[in-house]
Amino acid sequence: MESNPVSFMLETYQPALEAARTAIASFVGGDINGLVFVPNATYGVNSVTRSFESRLSGDSEIIVTNQGYNACNNAVAVSAAKKGARVVTVELPFPIEGGGVVVDKILDAVTGRTALVVIDHVTSPTGIVLPVAQLVEHLEPEISVLVDGAHAPGMVDVDLEELGASFYTANCHKWMCAPKGSGFLHVAERHREWMAAAVISHGHNDGWPGSSNSYHARFDWVGTDDPSARLSVGAAIEVMANHRPEGWDGVRKTNHEMALSGRSVIAAELGTCMPAPEEMIGSIASLVLPPSGVASHDILDPLTDDLRSKWGIEVPVFSWPDASKRLIRISAQQYNSAGDYERLAEALAAELG
Repeated sequence: MESNPVSFMLETYQPALEAARTAIASFVGGDINGLVFVPNATYGVNSVTRSFESRLSGDSEIIVTNQGYNACNNAVAVSAAKKGARVVTVELPFPIEGGGVVVDKILDAVTGRTALVVIDHVTSPTGIVLPVAQLVEHLEPEISVLVDGAHAPGMVDVDLEELGASFYTANCHKWMCAPKGSGFLHVAERHREWMAAAVISHGHNDGWPGSSNSYHARFDWVGTDDPSARLSVGAAIEVMANHRPEGWDGVRKTNHEMALSGRSVIAAELGTCMPAPEEMIGSIASLVLPPSGVASHDILDPLTDDLRSKWGIEVPVFSWPDASKRLIRISAQQYNSAGDYERLAEALAAELG
């Protein structure tokens, strides 16, 4: 691209983008005509909520949860405020007994005014896999569902056609291990005509690029940037699949097993209970830590820095759901081993006394 930008943009970019789009659509079971690239899931959520404003009124309600990603809940709040709509926040417990609690609480919040339900596939603070398929089955197509799947592809099996949600957005830089700056938004056919990118650019009036349809064109080029991240997603999918003889099934399975084993080691050391059933765990798991006794309003608890500086361990410890309580969230990827979690348990025992 840098050696000849004009030639790259006019001749190379679009075919390379279509190859990458094909790779993602195949990986997540999506309709290629409904899949576009976005820089990240937050951008995808913003594109949906801003576009959805034309369908809201002062009587409308949008459902989110207390475990939703803060950036995305902010996007919902801003769009709702523009139309005078009401945001309904469903309080999901943690610890939690099972996915049925999630379904019951969200469906109990639905009214005749509900226009949109925004739900995480895998929650960021608590690391639990939510029952999005059951919720979509209950709600769609009468009530649109936007799934924030930021952590899901690569961690859990995703089949968008089978899921049937109106909107699904996710990152490729997390569990798919593609570069940062690569994500996707998948939109059901019935919504594509009015869906716009959060940044309006040439494709809004089919000015450029030469996309296969007008919906793609609105997202395929939203201003000058480095497209390397999105163009390399296909390679990332292929490389990660080669880590296990069973391909991605093996990657997901071994990461899941390691996350479960890791949280068991730490829970045993801390003498704490498992806050979520195994079926709600993917490749990340949160555990409740004893309160520090000092309310922290920082994003990360000081224990995070202690673990890094004293033990060489990188793991987030943060306040949730309020400043008086804290969680630790572990992750499992192919480069981790059982010894990593044993060392973390040792460090926590020493630091927490």
